[in-house]
Amino acid sequence: MANPYNTDLDRNPANYQPLTPLTFLERAASVFPEHTAIVHGALRRTYAEFYARSRQLASALAQAGIGRGDTVSAMLANTPAMLECHYSVPMCGAVLHSINTRLDAAIIAFQLDHAMSRVVIVDAEFMPLMQEALALAKVAPTLIQYDDPEFDGTRARIAAPDYEAFLSDGAPDFAWLMPEDEWDAISINYTSGTTGDPKGVVSHHRGAYLLAQGNALTTSMQKHSVYLWTLPMFHCNGWCFPWTLSAIVGTHVCLRQVRAEPIWTALADEGVTHLCGAPIVMSLMISAPEDQKRALDHTVQFFTAAAPPPEKLLADMRDAGFNVTHLYGLTETYGPAVVNDWHAEWLDLPRAEQAALKSRQGVRYLPLEQLDVLDPETMQPVPRDGRTIGEVMFRGNVVMKGYFRNPKATQEAFTGGWFHSGDLGVMHPDGYVQLKDRSKDIIISGGENISSIEVEEALYRHPAVAVVAVVAMPHDKWGETPCAFVELNAGNDPDPVALKAWCREHLAPYKVPGKFVFMPIPRTSTGKIQKFALREKARALVPG
Repeated sequence: MANPYNTDLDRNPANYQPLTPLTFLERAASVFPEHTAIVHGALRRTYAEFYARSRQLASALAQAGIGRGDTVSAMLANTPAMLECHYSVPMCGAVLHSINTRLDAAIIAFQLDHAMSRVVIVDAEFMPLMQEALALAKVAPTLIQYDDPEFDGTRARIAAPDYEAFLSDGAPDFAWLMPEDEWDAISINYTSGTTGDPKGVVSHHRGAYLLAQGNALTTSMQKHSVYLWTLPMFHCNGWCFPWTLSAIVGTHVCLRQVRAEPIWTALADEGVTHLCGAPIVMSLMISAPEDQKRALDHTVQFFTAAAPPPEKLLADMRDAGFNVTHLYGLTETYGPAVVNDWHAEWLDLPRAEQAALKSRQGVRYLPLEQLDVLDPETMQPVPRDGRTIGEVMFRGNVVMKGYFRNPKATQEAFTGGWFHSGDLGVMHPDGYVQLKDRSKDIIISGGENISSIEVEEALYRHPAVAVVAVVAMPHDKWGETPCAFVELNAGNDPDPVALKAWCREHLAPYKVPGKFVFMPIPRTSTGKIQKFALREKARALVPG
């Protein structure tokens, strides 16, 4: 039987418009045109100016022949130009490709070719690297150079249009394009590709709209909040916060480099209310010289991902005036889609118990329809006991369209109607997810699964340990055992006996590392620990 409520009640322009975060900026500029949208050094830019400049750049790109489905790449620091790209590129129907500024030329060349880039907007600081990449690439995109007044290094001027001159050729009243369909791509972001070519994750307007609003709801961002850019905007489109801030008519405080003194200055002088970053950003702030720190007259919300911060770091952040919340997500979920939603009664628990609760990844964002831990073989939920390990999987409108020009990887990622994260975790009885490892990082010793994250968490609680990474090491009897690579805090000497004794106090015997290696830990260009490189080193070691 046909649904009677669908008879003669059709979609039309009056009752249906594609969802896109571009409308957030238009609304902010029309309702609060004089409110400060962007702060960058001495620069102050209103929402009226932000919107007009974004339309100008969109117009200039359209005049240059860029249209629906074309790719515009941006290799920029956390600057006003990067914010403008997040609006102007999709405003002309194109797809934004944000390039990690820490990559090498070969990887950048691969991305440019794979994304079929037609225009590349490049910060002057990164122009030599981009030229090196273009020499390796097959595509020959138009280059546009952005000169950031806050950059105090050498500017290599090349025969490329200047960003401001290019933008000024556009029309500030440009009639920008709505997406033809909210499923249209808005951006492409590449995975790190540590074990093969990077995969191009395609996001759509609908997902960006929903995740941007989800950020505001999840982080309790009030209207006119002030956000400090310590998270790279090239990383998952800055977790969609470039669009979130327009939704709540907030202020972007741009920060070209993540350094302790300008962070503390911005926190105090600009009244920053929110910022995001890895635990290393917290460590940078807390370990800053006292003369660089500033007293804060308000609580600042700090959102972190990656490995859970050590208990002492959480305590130091709380004492300094920050409330730290753990988020979790992937490039394939537009950034964070899981939050450790805090319960007021947990504040009455001992600090060690609070730290254990804070280390959990949490529950789904409001715009994520389903989050679960499933057995990847049977696709059935694992027991909610906080012990049984399965794979974390997602379903919803904030999951990627798929991998660009890679149908095999897309099909594998969506097997069984869920997005397979590749992360292993447990589901606690209260419905909170906790990661235990990446599927490739789990250590199987004598048939027992050992979570490298659990061992790392135990070692992070030792006062001498600054950074630790645990991987599998071959063992004649057990098959493999944990091996811990450790960076120490300043003033501490390597003491494997003491660390082993510490682990025996806090872990089951079979989980204690068979080897401690003291060395600088290799990281990817995005700051992630290169466990694949450490596994190679561990294969050549013997326990002891």
